[in-house]
Amino acid sequence: MTYNLMTCGVGGQGLMLVSNVIGIACAEFGIGIRTAETHGLAQRSGSIYTHIRIGENTFSPLIPYGEADALLGMEAIEALRYVEFLKPNGITIINNYTWNPVQSTFDRVNNNEETYISIETILRQLEKITKNIHLVDATSIANEAGNPLTSNLVLLGALVKTEGFPLSLSQLEVVVPKVVPKKAIDANLKALLMGYDSMQ
Repeated sequence: MTYNLMTCGVGGQGLMLVSNVIGIACAEFGIGIRTAETHGLAQRSGSIYTHIRIGENTFSPLIPYGEADALLGMEAIEALRYVEFLKPNGITIINNYTWNPVQSTFDRVNNNEETYISIETILRQLEKITKNIHLVDATSIANEAGNPLTSNLVLLGALVKTEGFPLSLSQLEVVVPKVVPKKAIDANLKALLMGYDSMQ
């Protein structure tokens, strides 16, 4: 049995850190894992994503279209961009946050135009694929945890509470201190737990 997770966002949101936490946790607890990542736009606020496939008999790191069990969107527009990987009625966890393309922002400021795309519009489009959507205010929760850069761990904590995710909260709590800088351990662990608690 393979668990397929697609994560997406923009450069600088800590997408690769989430991938590392999951990967090291799987290695630590003897669970098979394959991943594929994009790095090229990571420092330019560009679109980035990771394929994460967890299971003993997983040979390819790439998730086929329509077979992701879960989609973790650290930015809402990117979640909509990669929804084609999600299986029908798959789990979707989205940060309540949009990062509009630079050119779009420039045009709207100069021409007094409406919002590029709203969270409500994104949700309506996603609902054509799945009703299993969880909107998480990860940015606010991260601030409450003590570090605005921990929204990635908030979303990971939320994911842990969903059906089928093959790692437990306690397993991730073991790994996070090995991955994040020492001064950020407490805030990251708190963000992980708060994200977990935010899921109903």
